Amino acid sequence: MRRRVLQVKNAVLHHLAVPGLTLLIGIGSALAQSGDLRAQDQSTKPPAANSSPSADAAKETQRKTDEFVEASQAINGPAGNPECVWLGRRVVVLMWRDDLDTAFRHLDLYDRFGCPGGHVQATFRCLVRFFSAIDPKMPDSLSGRVHACWINPAAQPQAAAAATPAPATSGAAAPAPAAAAPPAAAAAPTAK
Repeated sequence: MRRRVLQVKNAVLHHLAVPGLTLLIGIGSALAQSGDLRAQDQSTKPPAANSSPSADAAKETQRKTDEFVEASQAINGPAGNPECVWLGRRVVVLMWRDDLDTAFRHLDLYDRFGCPGGHVQATFRCLVRFFSAIDPKMPDSLSGRVHACWINPAAQPQAAAAATPAPATSGAAAPAPAAAAPPAAAAAPTAK
């Protein structure tokens, strides 16, 4: 009799263990998919608070569209095409952030669209000139400077532009030569 009671207990436990385990796994999966409960509570705020991000997104989209229109009007040739502007500016930003592998992959795509590689080089040169004007704590500082340099790669920082006038030749001329080597180095005695 005792043996039958133990067998019945074991049978009942086995039959309850499988559905119980399934239930625990199901609850765990549901909790994992639902995410953070605090994040869900924040998403149930009144719609007036949620309308602000959509307005900001609309303004951001309009600003980007205006930048592409400005670039196409200011730059003659393929460098003013929207795909060249978008890819070229990304290449310059990636180069600035020392992500050269990704920058070169984007540059390959930039070249595939028939965009001029020299414009990327001139824009990066302009960006390097404005090194002190870029604030790493302000995210729009870099993107704004890249856009300004994309529109006008020959731009000069105001402090440097006031100190030295720009040469009248095209941008391909070499800068003024540095001071000559000191004569003491040339007159060093040779040992035999």
